[in-house]
Amino acid sequence: LVFADSTRLRPATASIADGLAEELSIFLWSVQRTTYLKVFRWAVQPVRQERQILKQLTQQIRQAFPNRYPEPSAIDLSQQSIFDALAPHYPKTVECFRRIPNGEYDLTRVYWWEKRWREGVRSPQQPKQVVVRKQPEQEQTSSLAPEQPAYDLIYIGGALGVIHAAVMARLGYRVLLLERLPFGRMNREWNISRSEFQNLIDLGLFTASEFEGLIAREYIDGFHKFFDANNPPQAKAPVLHTPTVLNVALDAEKLLRLCGEKLRSAGGEIWDETEFLQAEVGASGVTVRATHLPTGTAKQAEGRLLVDAMGTASPIAWQLNGGRAFDSVCPTVGAVIDGGFEPGVWDSRYGDVLNSHGDISRGRQLIWELFPGRGDELTFYLFHYHQVNPDNPGSLLEMYEDFFTIVSEYRRCDLNQLQWKKATFGYIPGHFSTSATDRQIAVDRLITIGDAASLQSPLVFTGFGSLVRNLPRLTDLLDTALRHNLLKANHLNQIRAYQSNISVTWLFSKGMMVPTHRFIAPQRVNSMLNTFFGILASEPPAVADRFIKDRAGWIPFNRMAIKAAWLNPSLLLWIWELAGPRDLMRWVGSYVNFTLFALMCWLLRWVPSLARSIQPWLEAKNPSLWLWLLTQSYALTYGIGNPRIEFVKGQGRSRLANLQSLTGKPIQDARSQ
Repeated sequence: LVFADSTRLRPATASIADGLAEELSIFLWSVQRTTYLKVFRWAVQPVRQERQILKQLTQQIRQAFPNRYPEPSAIDLSQQSIFDALAPHYPKTVECFRRIPNGEYDLTRVYWWEKRWREGVRSPQQPKQVVVRKQPEQEQTSSLAPEQPAYDLIYIGGALGVIHAAVMARLGYRVLLLERLPFGRMNREWNISRSEFQNLIDLGLFTASEFEGLIAREYIDGFHKFFDANNPPQAKAPVLHTPTVLNVALDAEKLLRLCGEKLRSAGGEIWDETEFLQAEVGASGVTVRATHLPTGTAKQAEGRLLVDAMGTASPIAWQLNGGRAFDSVCPTVGAVIDGGFEPGVWDSRYGDVLNSHGDISRGRQLIWELFPGRGDELTFYLFHYHQVNPDNPGSLLEMYEDFFTIVSEYRRCDLNQLQWKKATFGYIPGHFSTSATDRQIAVDRLITIGDAASLQSPLVFTGFGSLVRNLPRLTDLLDTALRHNLLKANHLNQIRAYQSNISVTWLFSKGMMVPTHRFIAPQRVNSMLNTFFGILASEPPAVADRFIKDRAGWIPFNRMAIKAAWLNPSLLLWIWELAGPRDLMRWVGSYVNFTLFALMCWLLRWVPSLARSIQPWLEAKNPSLWLWLLTQSYALTYGIGNPRIEFVKGQGRSRLANLQSLTGKPIQDARSQ
């Protein structure tokens, strides 16, 4: 369509461009299962009635295409297969899952996970009560002596849980792991850097040679690039290169199996295909009730401490926080593809860390990740940052229909030629912490870790990397609590991976979320992302590396924020539009806390060394005070994204520092030069 206004006369001194007819040209095109409309003005000055035309177009489009948040209908799998039930609503998804090994099983899990997630989001005030307090008479009639539970630690969840469980078992604890799936099955792949994985080597869980055997692919660079064809000039950016971010693709299932072997060799047990039902907390222990799914047999175990590692769908996490378990989430879908691409489509020496190939699509800014794996394997993820909302919880099935429809737009391919190996999916949570105590992660004899504790990075948004980065302090603190039987809620709630620098960087992930029931300019999120990542691209590589790995300090953060506001003043208005006054005020509070905490860390930087020097007598005399001091010492280092390895390996009686001697294996360094 063309709206023209050629009634003006061309001045004699005008340029050739001024002689063109003044008109508005309107184009339609489709990408990402979305039709976009764009208006071009072929004139320097506004065309007559331009504002009225644009306003009318906007109103009519919004009336014809209101915000819709579809959800799957209830189905009865006893009457039909998951394929038959979903085919009318998600045809591409069903078509491709039929070709994926174990596709029917995995698609059923996708449906189950989405259904459970929606129920939790929509009934936040009445979460299922899966943790109950034992009555005194129950304590007295227990067949097991209260002071002698069968296990020290019972973990629920075998993905992130088995990593932590294996470390604790190798410290001598009696460990039981419950896993709902056949042990070792993963619906995600894991990427990390060598420097981050070094934590697991320093803890003695792996040797450097074992780590090398877990690497499926190590590539030389990773890219960050967001679509900017419709962005204003100040919001365009070059590609950001991060060669040491998520550049090591791990064989996740092999890693889990190896952790399982180490857990069992240290005396631990694994009950797989066992679903958690309820935990009864008593004065001397916790009783876990579960069901063995293949046989339907009821199972029960007693331990000193229960560790919830069930991830985003954890009913324990929902119960502990009264429905406010998470503020945000990344619905994530994808697949591992083992060939089928034409030569030259992608060089397996490179990864796509964050990439978008279009603007906001039906209320979501879709973002891609691509990680080469072993041989011809490529792992794809499609996700979006999303604020949890009862009207719009976030849909895995809708995302999968997007994924299978638009993957050929993202990377040139014929969908029918791709060789599917595995589906990857999940809900990855986020919590906008304003302080170290605004979220409950524990009660007596129960603590949550990983995604269940909403332990994540605002940008990379993965529980695995964040857990590995914080594993030394979490394990040291938990070991201290167990050795001194400090298992009350006030002790366990100190064992958390809060970082004050992350409490301010959540505003970046907030800026990637399209508010439910709101219309936002399609290019808005890409414009914001390009503003910040363009600044990172202009900084030395180490700055971007630290920022994305949650290690940005106070000075780099402020320098980047001031530079962004200077280069793109509109950014402040965009943040106001997306975040709103309430969250901006929350962020201001987080920033003030971050500033004060950074100052305190600088003034008290001598405390960690002092703590280790007085550990022998203080720990023996007052274990509770020692746990508090140890927690504060870690907060002064890890809490600002600046872990100090020498603190973990100090002269005190940290058993983690001596795990090398406990296992009889030397610690080897796998970090690249």
